[in-house]
Amino acid sequence: MQSEVLTLERRQLDLKLGALRLEPGTTKKNEGRLVYLTPELRSLMTAQVNRVAAIERQQRRCDFRKTWATACKKAGAAGMLRHDFRRTAVRNMVNAGVSERVAMKVTGHKTRSVFDRYHNVSPADLQEAMRKLAGISTGITGKSERRPRQ
Repeated sequence: MQSEVLTLERRQLDLKLGALRLEPGTTKKNEGRLVYLTPELRSLMTAQVNRVAAIERQQRRCDFRKTWATACKKAGAAGMLRHDFRRTAVRNMVNAGVSERVAMKVTGHKTRSVFDRYHNVSPADLQEAMRKLAGISTGITGKSERRPRQ
């Protein structure tokens, strides 16, 4: 394209400095240069950047929610939240014997308190803890206190 203006990208606009950076190779003489904006043009460009950012935020949020809801419905998991899967990942890793510190790294939890909120303890977890405890105590006494499985 033969236009220096029509090929401009957002990354070339420096609103703090109030200038446009024309990259080498994009101008008629292939030389880069800095073009300062008038106060009026700077104001107009700031307003336009803000409008575009607002639209992007709105579309990203709406598109993601709709896409997420559609995907969950197709998977037979309608109503699921994306954080439900993060909780599942935490539970699965801890239950598989992955150290909690490693699980925190994998899931991106930076603090123990937030990780603990994701690592919910279920009644089945409590029952399993008692089965394990019973297994340990039978090993000490040598007597079997376990009931046969039916």
